[in-house]
Amino acid sequence: MTTLSSEHNTHQAGLAYLELQDVSVRYGAARARRKQWHAVRNVSLSVERGSTLGLVGESGSGKSTLGQAILRRVDVLDGTIVFDGRDITRVSGADLRELRRSIQPVFQNPVGSLNPRMTILQNVAEPLLAQGMVKHVREATDEVASLLDQVGLRADMMHRFPHQFSGGQCQRIGIARALALHPEFIIADEPVSSLDVSIQAQIVNLLDDLRRERGSTLLFIAHDLAVVKHIADRVATMYAGEIVEIGSPGDVFSGPYHPYTDSLLSAIPVPTWPKPTDKRLRSLPGTSPDLSNPPQGCAFANRCPYAAKRCFEERPKLRSIDGTRYAACHFAEGLGLAGVGNTPSVNI
Repeated sequence: MTTLSSEHNTHQAGLAYLELQDVSVRYGAARARRKQWHAVRNVSLSVERGSTLGLVGESGSGKSTLGQAILRRVDVLDGTIVFDGRDITRVSGADLRELRRSIQPVFQNPVGSLNPRMTILQNVAEPLLAQGMVKHVREATDEVASLLDQVGLRADMMHRFPHQFSGGQCQRIGIARALALHPEFIIADEPVSSLDVSIQAQIVNLLDDLRRERGSTLLFIAHDLAVVKHIADRVATMYAGEIVEIGSPGDVFSGPYHPYTDSLLSAIPVPTWPKPTDKRLRSLPGTSPDLSNPPQGCAFANRCPYAAKRCFEERPKLRSIDGTRYAACHFAEGLGLAGVGNTPSVNI
């Protein structure tokens, strides 16, 4: 289970394995404040060991940046990141190298994430070489064969090159590489967005099966809520660099408390026969706010059909609605969002 943890609201059903407290990440020129913007702003949440958190939101919402901050690939401006009881916010050098053994990424572009000049054996064995676990790639042959078998590929494929594989097969290879160091925490950043729908199902099921078999923890970043519903224990919605809602997939899909989450759900096509329907599709007016000059109030106010004067003047905090659900909306309890209960069930 994944839960919120903040200064004002803490819901801990178990030991937090990963905990973020008021984490902010800023991009832009250090000496030109007008050209800086907050990609992530005051994010607080926690993930329990062995669970899967689905992080959803539109492009530019800050999902990938948050994942990169946990991986320590981008610097954190403010806040703290605690992993397995250890503050990793600003680890570097040997400590960062050691951390890499515990936290590994699966990238969005399966083909681009592999070195085209290296064989699959060399690509998958690279983390083992980097960590000094083997001295030569030949020593990793048996381990790579085992890893390929775990992701549904034949061991004799290890001597081929990435261009000889399909996108789905390359993603399986990327997952094998992520598993090489036996990490306890995996961050999968849009791992199926570039794949065909039929292949997406296979990769999602593979990640879920491997997580269960290994007892690892998974952060699954995506913009497709239908996919997230299948794999996640908890869902966090992100908008303009902030977490705006957290809840279980069943609760979020049956009755979202934040208008932005509702808009994401309404964008899921509802298949009907003999002809499709778009009755639930509702486009959002306006555009996302300028993150170099964020609004005083709610970042979603200019696009929200329920916005009132207070929304433009006061920024809502992420707060508990019923002890297990959290929303950053002044009027979450009373919205009664349209379309509740009509979200399609997607079998993957």
